[in-house]
Amino acid sequence: QVQLVESGGGLVQAGGSLRLSCAASGSIFSGAPMGWYRQAPGEQRELVATITANGRTTYGDAVKGRFAISRDNAKKSVYLQMNSLNPEDTAVYYCHSLTLGLNYWGQGTQVTVSS
Repeated sequence: QVQLVESGGGLVQAGGSLRLSCAASGSIFSGAPMGWYRQAPGEQRELVATITANGRTTYGDAVKGRFAISRDNAKKSVYLQMNSLNPEDTAVYYCHSLTLGLNYWGQGTQVTVSS
């Protein structure tokens, strides 16, 4: 069983920064792709960023150039540095892992950006 626990969300003013963390535990494969998704009220969950075990990254169009994903395989953790935040970034952010063909999700952390 895999557990993902996010932290680092909160309230920030437009133009500010936040850093999200996701700690994985359980039977997680260290080579598993990991990522961040977000869901705003009334919207579908969307891709924010993904990272492979060797550090290859992809980003959603809305966050390219502002957000950066990284991981520490030894700590089974993935991070999301969010800069130049704007109110449209307000959402619940979820950590995701694809392990042995199964999708695992964290409980989510709220990010609210005030104008």
